[in-house]
Amino acid sequence: MSKKDIIRVRDVMRHGVDVVDGMTTVHDALKEMKHLKNKMLVIDKRHDDDEYGMVMISDIAYHVLARNKAPERTNVYEIMSKPIVSIDADMDIRYCARLFERLKLSRAPVIESDKLIGVVSLTRMVLEGVRK
Repeated sequence: MSKKDIIRVRDVMRHGVDVVDGMTTVHDALKEMKHLKNKMLVIDKRHDDDEYGMVMISDIAYHVLARNKAPERTNVYEIMSKPIVSIDADMDIRYCARLFERLKLSRAPVIESDKLIGVVSLTRMVLEGVRK
């Protein structure tokens, strides 16, 4: 396979990352997700030595809705996954798809030079990666 056949994560990712503070309530996070048509929010680092967190719609379903918790009184830090798996922007999407399969992921933040630059999902890898 020649080098030109490689499709990088950066080529198929959704640019920009929706980041919220850990103290954001689930209610406000849902408003943010609905407004941005997003299924995932990244929880910002509190300081340089901290790690990013992540809240997905499924986390809200399992940890708030199913447990009958009030979204107005539950903060995202209480239900987030942390630390999260992030993907290097230069990774070949074939390896990214294999990693997603092995770890049972559907989406992950994309990192370049220690900065969040986007989000990659299985859907984008398949739809965008097959077209190129």
